[in-house]
Amino acid sequence: MNNIITISRQYGSGGREIGEKLAKRLGIPFYDKELIKRAANESGFSEEAFDSAERKATNSFLYSIAMGMNAYGNQELGFTSLSLDDQIYLAQASIIRKLAMEGPCVIVGRCADYILRDVKNVVNIFVWADMEFRKTRAVKLDHLPENKAEEEINKIDKRRANYYNYHANDKWGKAANYHLSIKSDFVGIDGAVECIKGYLESGERENLSKL
Repeated sequence: MNNIITISRQYGSGGREIGEKLAKRLGIPFYDKELIKRAANESGFSEEAFDSAERKATNSFLYSIAMGMNAYGNQELGFTSLSLDDQIYLAQASIIRKLAMEGPCVIVGRCADYILRDVKNVVNIFVWADMEFRKTRAVKLDHLPENKAEEEINKIDKRRANYYNYHANDKWGKAANYHLSIKSDFVGIDGAVECIKGYLESGERENLSKL
């Protein structure tokens, strides 16, 4: 299996668990929190700085102002002219590209699909589910108060969307940005793993037939 798999996911949909199980099935590295640790070690920023960058993206308009209206897209500005959060994003993007160069792996979140958009053999997955399924997981696994779970889920999803929409200048969850969208409450966590694995194998067979 020569693919690099990125997984974007709604909060509570099980995307991280699916990614971790998929990586084990394929025998390839899995990167989530491990990515932050490596980025922190190589960039000099603290792990807390990477964690807080995404957490700030609660309001899309205010986030854009705070981040300098996507200043790092301006080629006339140097790295040191960027906001701290923009510098953190670029450091994280650099690590994601390095991981992709090292070989097949599974990367969860952090705009990896956008960052690796020009890299061959990348397969982008989006995992979603109905609210009741997500609430049940959030209460059971993350110990969210049942009466606050839906509010927190919506808040985290909004934050993820704003972070992605700002950095990628595109829409988080848009079907055209992904190879495969999976409704995890329909197929189950293990079923989603098998679905992705089957999709990857089908793609490899199709590519081989073109040689």
